[in-house]
Amino acid sequence: MGLIWLYIYMQAFMDGWQATCKSKEQARLLIPPGTFLVSSMFFSGPCLTPGPVTIQVVGTVLATTDISEYENSEWLMFQHIEGLKLLGGGTFDGQGQDSWEHNQNCEADPTDQCVRAPSNLYFDRVTNGVIQNIKSVNPKGFHIFVTNSGNMRLRLIKINAPATSPNTDGIHISHSINVKISRTSIETGDDCVSMIQGVNNVTIKRLKCGPGHGLSIGSLGKYQDELPVNGIRVQATTLVGTTNGLRIKSWPDKYTGSASDIHFIGITMENVKNPIIIDQEYECDPECKKKPSLVKINNIGFINIKGTTISPIAVDLRCSKQFPCQDVQLRNIDLKLGTNPTTSRCANIKPIYSGIQIPPPCP
Repeated sequence: MGLIWLYIYMQAFMDGWQATCKSKEQARLLIPPGTFLVSSMFFSGPCLTPGPVTIQVVGTVLATTDISEYENSEWLMFQHIEGLKLLGGGTFDGQGQDSWEHNQNCEADPTDQCVRAPSNLYFDRVTNGVIQNIKSVNPKGFHIFVTNSGNMRLRLIKINAPATSPNTDGIHISHSINVKISRTSIETGDDCVSMIQGVNNVTIKRLKCGPGHGLSIGSLGKYQDELPVNGIRVQATTLVGTTNGLRIKSWPDKYTGSASDIHFIGITMENVKNPIIIDQEYECDPECKKKPSLVKINNIGFINIKGTTISPIAVDLRCSKQFPCQDVQLRNIDLKLGTNPTTSRCANIKPIYSGIQIPPPCP
């Protein structure tokens, strides 16, 4: 596709969006069958439509490969929209393969100077959104980024990138409330779902994750005046071949924060490394000498977790010496390593055990 087609497609997208968003009658923007190459675009509201504005994607939307074109650090951004439906079975292809070698891991960077690669889909200040039956492949950065948003429903989504693709989180959530993810498949090179500060009331059901880095809360305590994470429910989910399973992580020697009312229920694991982890010494060596984390973790449940692991330490709970974890429950844990025994490791925590415990509880 030449440069002329790029401009034609981008102008058509923007003209269609403006007509749809400004319509005083119910309207729909249709991306028809075909392949459309576009660079960075912003779909901004507020809109005048009486109900949700609908974008129906049937074809494939391709990102340009020149990373210098993404001055605003995102590819397709939806912002300031009250009522949005994005659906239709189409595909968003970030064509990120050429940029992955230059990706920076901002999540593991202790500073706040890191520049993320563009996400495929970025939702900022979107409320009452439904993202349904779409595909995201090979993003330059994250697949889907949800921030400053509320009442978001993400379902029947297929996310795919190689296990070797760096920093390609599947669904990343921050500063948002009432988010539901269901019946979704995520295969990627980083966290399948990641949640950081300001996240409240997230429900995840019937998710299949792997390859990837599992499900992560955090890392927390990275920023000053960080908002809490509260009210997370993960149910009926399967993790296959992931490098982590269910993880809560916070920085040592940084800022205050909190994570509470987080429950993982009915999780099946297949050959998962590090199945259950609380790590309050994130990015610190095993003999961490830094000051303890200031993040408070409490009311956490790992309930009915079963399957197989490739780790001899299947349950690893390392909490802050200054603020030990409180009210952490493990009920019916059954994680096997072939015919070899699995073990637990605990620090600065007194877990509450009930039911089956494989590996055995910490002494």
